[in-house]
Amino acid sequence: MAKRNTFFQDEKIEKKIDLKQLMRTVKYVLPFKKTVIMVGLLLLISSVTSLIPPRLLKIIVDQVVVNEDYKQLVLLCGSMFFLAIVEITVSYIQTKKMGKVGFSIISKVRTDIFEHLQELSFDYYDSRPDGKIVVRVTEYINGLASFFSNYVLMFAVYIVKVVVVSVFMLSLSPLLTLVVFATVIPMIVCMSLLKRVLSKKWTDLRAKNSNRSAFLVESIMGEQIIKNYSRIEKNKSVYDEIHQKSVRSWWRIVVLSRLNSPITMGFWNVGTLAIYGVALALILGGSPGVTAGTVITFTSYMSSFRDPISQIATIIQELAQVSSNLEQVFDTIDYPVDIADRENAVELKDVKGKVDFENVTFEYDEGNTILENFNLHVEPGKTIALVGHTGAGKTTVINMLTRFYDVKSGSVKIEGIDVRDIKLHSLRDKVGVLMQDPFIFKGTIMDNIRYGKWDATDEECIESAKLIHADKFIERFPGGYQHMLDERGADLSAGERQLISFARIVLKNPAIIIMDEATSAIDTETEMIIKEALDELTRDKTTFIVAHRLSTVKNADQILCIGNKGIMESGNHEELIAKRGFYYQLSRT
Repeated sequence: MAKRNTFFQDEKIEKKIDLKQLMRTVKYVLPFKKTVIMVGLLLLISSVTSLIPPRLLKIIVDQVVVNEDYKQLVLLCGSMFFLAIVEITVSYIQTKKMGKVGFSIISKVRTDIFEHLQELSFDYYDSRPDGKIVVRVTEYINGLASFFSNYVLMFAVYIVKVVVVSVFMLSLSPLLTLVVFATVIPMIVCMSLLKRVLSKKWTDLRAKNSNRSAFLVESIMGEQIIKNYSRIEKNKSVYDEIHQKSVRSWWRIVVLSRLNSPITMGFWNVGTLAIYGVALALILGGSPGVTAGTVITFTSYMSSFRDPISQIATIIQELAQVSSNLEQVFDTIDYPVDIADRENAVELKDVKGKVDFENVTFEYDEGNTILENFNLHVEPGKTIALVGHTGAGKTTVINMLTRFYDVKSGSVKIEGIDVRDIKLHSLRDKVGVLMQDPFIFKGTIMDNIRYGKWDATDEECIESAKLIHADKFIERFPGGYQHMLDERGADLSAGERQLISFARIVLKNPAIIIMDEATSAIDTETEMIIKEALDELTRDKTTFIVAHRLSTVKNADQILCIGNKGIMESGNHEELIAKRGFYYQLSRT
C-alpha cells in the first residue's frame, strides 16, 4: 500500500502535462471528426464573411462618396446587411454543433475515469482521501467541460480569423501588416511566459482545493464523531487554515492574471501608434497604394485582428488552468491497474473448496512485513477461524484469497490454481465475503439484497432474507422490501445493515465463504437466531471466519492464532484451551 496522502498534504503529480499529453485529447475528438470538419468550414465562411464589409466600406469612401453614386451605395449597404445575416446564422450553427461536441467529449472523459476507478485496486483508495478522488471526477472535469465546449471552438474561430485577416491586410498593404506583426509576436511571447508561470500556480491551487475537498468529505462522513467529541470549533479552525491556503494560492493567480490585459493593451497601443505613423508617412510621401479609404479599411481590419489576438492571449492563460486539470485527470486515468486478469487467465470451475497458502510473504508498505513465509492448507468443506490481536494480519489473509491485494512472494491457490491465474470475475463469483462494515446503497431494500445476484427474482431475494430472519425488521418498514433506504442505510441500525449483507451472501451462494467480523454488529440474541441459517449456508463449504468474539469460532474445524508474521498456534477449541497458550489467554480476556 502506498504511503497515504492526507488532507493537509499536497498531491504530487508524477507525469506533468506536455504537448504529447495535451495531444491525447485529440483521440476524444476523432469520433466527431465529421462534425469538426463541418464546423471548420463554417468557421472559414464566417471569418471571410466578417471581413468583406470593410472592403465594401473602402469602396464607399474612395468611390461612392466621391462620385455620389447613391444607387451603388444602396446596393453595397444591402450587401453588408446580407453578409451580417449570413455571419450571425453561421456563427449560431457552429456554436451549437461545437457545444454538443464539447460536452460529448467531457462525457467520454467522465466515463473513462469512472471505469478506470472501478478497476483500480484497494491500494489506490487506501493511499488517498476520498475527497481527493471525488474532486478529480467532478470539479476538475467540470473545468475541462467549459474549455472543450467553449474555448476550443473560440480558439479555432480566432485562429481562422487571424489567418484570414492577415491575408486581407497583406493584400491591402504588406508594409502596414509587417508593423502589426512586429507588435503581435513579442506580445505572444510575453503571454506564453505568463502562461508558464500561471500553470505552476494553478497546479498549486488544485492541490490546495483538493486538500479542502478531502477535509470536507471526511468531516461530513464523520459528523457524528465530530459532535460526540465536541470537535466542532477545532474543525472550524482546521478548515479555516486549509481554506486560507487555498485563498492565498488563488489570489496569487488573480494578481498574475490581471497582467494579461495591460500586456495586450500596451503592445496594441504601441502598434496602433506605429500604424498611424507609418500610414501618415506613406500618404505624405505620395505613396499611390495608401489612401484615406485604405487607412479606414486597415484600421477596421486591425480591430478584427486585435480582438482575436486578445482572446487568444486569454485562452492561452486559460490553458494554464486546463493543463493543471488535465494533469490530475490523466494521472488518475494512467494510474496502473496492478490487480487485473493475467493473459490466459482461466475460469474457476468445479470448486470444492481446497485452499492453499504457500510460503506467502506480504507487506502493505515497503519494509513493513505483515506475513512472512505463511503456510496454510485447507481441505474442502472445512471451517477455518482466524483470531489474534488487531493488526496481526487476520484480514490480510482473506484479502489475498480474494485478490483485494496480491502477495509479495509465494502463492495463494484454490483447487491448485494460483488466484493470480484466475479471472477476477470468476474468482469473486466463487468466493463470497461478508464485510465487518457492510455498505448499503441508496435504493430499495430489495435492490440492496439483489446486489448479491443481479439476475435474481424478487422471490429469491425474499427467500434469502427469510432464511436469515431479516424479513421481520424489513416488513416493519412502509412498503416492506420496496422501502427506499437513506444514503448508506442511515435509517437502519448496524445490525439491520449487517442482516441485509447476510441476505446478499445467501442469495449469491458462493462456493467459499469469508466472514470478516460479520456478526460484530449483531446482538447475541439475533446471532443465535441466524446461527442455524449460517450453519445451513456454510454446510459442506470451505469457510473462513475472522473474529474477536470467540463464541463464534468454537465450532470451527481449525482455529489459527495469527501473530508474529505467521501462525502462532493452531488447533480446535478444545486443543488450544488445553495448550494454555495464546488462545487460552485470549479466551480469558
